[in-house]
Amino acid sequence: MDHGPFADDHRTQYQRLRDGHWYRADEEILQRALAAHQLAHRYSQAASQGQDDDAAALLPQLIGELGEDVAIRPPLSVDYGAHISIGDRVFINTGLVALDVAPIRIGADCLLGPNVQLLTPIHPLEPGPRRQKWESAEPITLEENVWLGGGVIVCPGVTIGRNAVIGAGSVVTRDIPADSVAVGNPARVIRSLQS
Repeated sequence: MDHGPFADDHRTQYQRLRDGHWYRADEEILQRALAAHQLAHRYSQAASQGQDDDAAALLPQLIGELGEDVAIRPPLSVDYGAHISIGDRVFINTGLVALDVAPIRIGADCLLGPNVQLLTPIHPLEPGPRRQKWESAEPITLEENVWLGGGVIVCPGVTIGRNAVIGAGSVVTRDIPADSVAVGNPARVIRSLQS
């Protein structure tokens, strides 16, 4: 990986991150992440203690786009929160890890089981650039009415089609078509569903 051309790039590291290009975390990025972690912690605390009004007020500050009638059980862990879009009537069980370096889109009526991980970050395979802390990310999309079982891991760049079901503990490394059931590591489609 040649980083020479980056010397003439006048974008900030955060702009590079948002553009989906290689970047290195600088003070601005670290401060944005810290603010999101603190807000997610406050949300998780309020929700855990039954302070529903406080939790409801914090969630729109944390999540970039938040639909109606969304339920997220604590704890919740995000990188930035601002890069997450959640549609209407989504239910997210406890322990979601949403590393939203790239956009994470969760369509309406999705169900996410406990301890789901949505992981957009990628790192160079080459040891030198990885040691230099270069990183990037690819977006994740869950189309409408997707159900992710407990402990599912969704890898960078994956789209899961509408109405798909992913079995508990599966690792989704590539796109899953709509109206299908996928299980395993890596997740493979085992059957089709009727819409």
